[in-house]
Amino acid sequence: MNPSGEDEIEPDEFDFEDDGFEGGSLASSTTSVSSSIVRGVDEYGRTYASLGKAGYGMPIDDDELDRIDLKHRLYTILLGERLFMAPIGDHPQHVLDLGTGSGIWAIDFADKYPSAEIIGVDLAPIQPEWVPSNCRFELDDVEEPWTYKNTFDFIHARDFLFSITDWPRLIEQCYENQTPGGYTELQCLLPEPHCDDDSTPPDNGVVEFSNKVCDASAVAGWSLREPNNYKQYMHNAGFEDVTEIRYKIPTSPWPKDKRMKLIGAFEMQSLLQGASAFSLRTFGKAYGWSQAETELFLLKMRSDVRDLRFHTYYEFYARQETEDCD
Repeated sequence: MNPSGEDEIEPDEFDFEDDGFEGGSLASSTTSVSSSIVRGVDEYGRTYASLGKAGYGMPIDDDELDRIDLKHRLYTILLGERLFMAPIGDHPQHVLDLGTGSGIWAIDFADKYPSAEIIGVDLAPIQPEWVPSNCRFELDDVEEPWTYKNTFDFIHARDFLFSITDWPRLIEQCYENQTPGGYTELQCLLPEPHCDDDSTPPDNGVVEFSNKVCDASAVAGWSLREPNNYKQYMHNAGFEDVTEIRYKIPTSPWPKDKRMKLIGAFEMQSLLQGASAFSLRTFGKAYGWSQAETELFLLKMRSDVRDLRFHTYYEFYARQETEDCD
């Protein structure tokens, strides 16, 4: 079934005689941070943020920063070399990037829009020191009450995964801190697996992994299925004009179309590189699994994601909301 209404992606033809495709300083801050926050905490051989009442479920180490930057390139290609979809005009003034991560989106935005003063907010001080003069980074937990001195004509958040426990309240704070007539845009991968041509069986490793990590995230307190509820949360908060756009992201380079094949190759690499990052803390919190149990479970996904006979895809949600300015 095709839930997005987009045209079905045509798969490429492959010779399956072989084993398949082989995938290939601290930011300035307005907050004074202690050395423990800078270092983070070590678990499962990875480094995690030590700030935040909910406990961010993903690592903040170099491997994860590399994966974030890879996904930034994937999403830019997906959106037609755009950073966002909202019609904000050519001269935005005050911009807020929630969960800025490596800071790559905020830096690219600042380069493209010199009129804007952009703030990137994150739990971890992992952004580069040398950034455009109109970009700065702050260390904060966005689930705490916001204390910004000005409102924002554009608020952006992308792939806020394994992090937010109270989406309705976060979206209310976006509404309360947005300039009338401004925009809030939430972009997020929804890792629920789909297949339009019945090539992927229910016991496929990508399907089993996707369903398991979605279920575990809900138990752990940061449900990955929340993008399904964004639109209603926006309406409840007071946003009047909510637009939803959905894009297909193949989980491997199985499509025939060259652009979609590249996007699929990036997503496969993200899954292979990020499988442990997605799972270790989540399965540990939800099910009490050890690192060894988690890595054993991931073996089938890592094998099946390389098999181009399985035409699986996720959906990427982009929601734009503008506050009624009447």
